Amino acid sequence: MRYRYENVCLETIACRLPDEIVTSDAIESRLAPLYSRLRLPEGRLELMTGIAERRFWPADMLPGEKSIETAEEAIRRSGIERGQFGALVHGSVCRDYLEPATASGVHHGLGLPRECMIYDVSNACLGLLDGMVQVANMIELGQIGAGIIVGTESSRALVETTIRRLNADTSLSRNDVKPAMASLTIGSASAAIVLAHRDLSRRGNRLLGGVASATTEFCHLCRSGRDEAASEGMQPLMATDSQTLMIEGVAAAKTAFARFCATLGWTPAEVDKSFCHQVGKAHRELLLETLGLDPAIDYATFPWLGNTGAAALPSAAALGIERGHVRSGDRVVFLGIGSGINVVMLGVEWREA
Repeated sequence: MRYRYENVCLETIACRLPDEIVTSDAIESRLAPLYSRLRLPEGRLELMTGIAERRFWPADMLPGEKSIETAEEAIRRSGIERGQFGALVHGSVCRDYLEPATASGVHHGLGLPRECMIYDVSNACLGLLDGMVQVANMIELGQIGAGIIVGTESSRALVETTIRRLNADTSLSRNDVKPAMASLTIGSASAAIVLAHRDLSRRGNRLLGGVASATTEFCHLCRSGRDEAASEGMQPLMATDSQTLMIEGVAAAKTAFARFCATLGWTPAEVDKSFCHQVGKAHRELLLETLGLDPAIDYATFPWLGNTGAAALPSAAALGIERGHVRSGDRVVFLGIGSGINVVMLGVEWREA
């Protein structure tokens, strides 16, 4: 699928990060029983992934609580009146309950209009980017003036459950451990994006369009347990074939990027800045090399935030913009790749932060 927009602006991107920092060394220290039994070398987690640390929210925090705070900041910074917001999408993997939609509580907490369309979107690490496409379509069609996409990922339960399982199951071999390693890279973050019609925009950062594609023959490469959210005392687990997922994900991205460039009339050399999904160093290096993009134009957060799911790319964008990575006149590309395998790529003509 291809998207082209004439009237959509990316008004603001905001993110919030937890205070609690958890290093890869600390995780390996907790895995001492496993490491000792299998004679695994210390430091392998950071060496393999490039991830030195990640962050955790408080154990009792619901994702929607932090989404309200992050969305509030994005709305405030946009300067757009709340009455102009016609859509709210909550797009993280993590949510408060099976029902109602987490977007319901976030909508109530933000005091947005009753006429505002609200719902959750679940698509692994692409939920927020999918939400951007949906809200942009509504704006382009003239259905709404502005919309907000928000999501909060919380990694504590997954990481701690994985550590407990790896230590407790003494039958595991080195090969058995590999599918669980990606779970130890997961971090927490919250991100929110405000899109607006160009007539409402104060900044004029044009969302020009993009592409989406699905190579779902690889949907088995990263998979959680069977809807653990439906049970009391959720104990999430995830199994990932990281190597194959990286190779096939980058292959899907290569095909999608060619379509993206054709859709917007860009060449790789004309891309000034990029933000990609934050997985780890091997994924980033292979992706940028395959797409013909200079690593210097990309902004990475995975070394100190880990993989924060659907919040990863927009959080990287928020931080990169805040820290001067993007300048007026830049052509910016969002390179979203999620398990499934699904790809969403979006292009922005930047005017001002």
